[in-house]
Amino acid sequence: MLHTSDWHLGRSFHRISLLDAQRDFLDHLLATVEEERVDAVLVAGDVYDRAVPPLAAVELFDHALHRLAELRVPTVMISGNHDSARRLGVGSGLMRHAGIHLRTDPEGCGTPVVLTDEHGDVACYGLPYLEPALARAALGAHEGGHTAVLGAAMERVREDLAARSGTTRSVVLAHAFVHGGESSDSERDITVGGVSAVPASVFEGVDYAALGHLHGCQTINERVRYSGSPLAYSFSESGHRKSMWLVDLDAGGGVSARRLECPVPRPLARIRGTLEQLLEGPELARHEQAWVEATLTDPVRPHGAMATLAARFPHIVSIVFDPGVRDGGGEQVSYARRLRGRSDQQIAEDFVGHVRTGREADELEREMLGEALEAARVEEAQEGDSQPGAPGAARMRPVKAGAEAAG
Repeated sequence: MLHTSDWHLGRSFHRISLLDAQRDFLDHLLATVEEERVDAVLVAGDVYDRAVPPLAAVELFDHALHRLAELRVPTVMISGNHDSARRLGVGSGLMRHAGIHLRTDPEGCGTPVVLTDEHGDVACYGLPYLEPALARAALGAHEGGHTAVLGAAMERVREDLAARSGTTRSVVLAHAFVHGGESSDSERDITVGGVSAVPASVFEGVDYAALGHLHGCQTINERVRYSGSPLAYSFSESGHRKSMWLVDLDAGGGVSARRLECPVPRPLARIRGTLEQLLEGPELARHEQAWVEATLTDPVRPHGAMATLAARFPHIVSIVFDPGVRDGGGEQVSYARRLRGRSDQQIAEDFVGHVRTGREADELEREMLGEALEAARVEEAQEGDSQPGAPGAARMRPVKAGAEAAG
C-alpha cells in the first residue's frame, strides 16, 4: 500500500503557485505505483486546500484519478478538515466502479473497502475528518471532543471486523491529531474545548492506521504513521523530508514500511541576522537559490530590505522584523517566541489580559471565548459543505446569549 496525505491541491506558497510542483508530485506518485507494483493507494485527507478549490486544482485531481483508474490500482481516499466532504464525495458511487473509493460520510465508517491478495482479505476503513460538533450525533458518541467521536467511529470498525473471518487483516485511514505527533504552522487548528489530540490507543485492534493532518512524515508506533504532506507549505516545514510510506502487510497482519522521498521543487531556508550579516555572511551562500524567509534583527527597520536582500537571494519570499523585546530579566524575547506553542484559546485570553492592563479573563469569559472559537470552527465546516451564501448567523446564538448573561 502507498500511504500519502495532505496534498492541499490549489495551495500557494507565499503567493507563489505550487500547481506545477503538485503536478510533478502526482506524476511521481503514479510512477511509483507502477515501479513498485503498488496494490492500493491510501490518501488520508486534505486532498484540496479549501472547501471550494480553484478549477485548476480540480482538473489536476481529475487527471490523477483517471490515471489511477487506468492503472487499475484501487484507491481509498478520505476527506480532511480542509476539504468539503460533500463536494469531494460527489460521484463517489460511480467512481467506485473504477476502483476509486471516496469515504466522506461519517456514517459509513464501519463499511470497509475489501481488498484481496494472495493471503486473503484486507478490510480498509475510511474515517473522514470528524468535526466533533457535527459528527457526534451521526456516530452516537456519548460526549463531544475528538477522542469521543473518533472512538465511536472505531467501535463501528471493530464491530464490522469482528463479524468477518479471523484471518481478515485491517487498515484504517483517519485525519486527526494523535498524541506524539509533531505539528507545524501549516496545519489548521482543530482544537475543540482546548483538546485536539487523541491517543494512539484509539486505533487498537487494526493492523495499520494511515494518518493525515500533520505535515511531517512520522511514526507514532509501528502500526500508526503519518505520511505527511508531499510539499512544504510553510517555513516551519523547512526541516522536513517530504515522503510517502510504502507499507507491506504480511499474511498475519505484520507491518513493514519503507519511506519513499518526494521531489522537492525548491529548498526552503530560514536565515536570521542583521541586514549586513545576511548580505555578507559566506555561510549563507548555500541558500542563495532557496525560497528564503529572512528574520532581520536590526534595532531599526532597514529601508528597502526586501529589494536589497533579493540581490543576493532572488527567491526570497518573506521578511520578518524581530528586534526583540526584553522580558523582566532583561533577556530579549521575540513576539513569535512568546506565542510559540500556545493555542488559539490561550492567545485570546492573553489578549484580554493585555488590553485590560493585567486583569486576566475570568472563568465566564474564558468559557465564552472557548464557545466563540468552537462556533467559528463549526461555522467554517458547515459553510464548506453548504451552498455559497447559506445563512450561518444562527450558529453564533449560544455565544451571544452567553454575552447577554454576562452583561
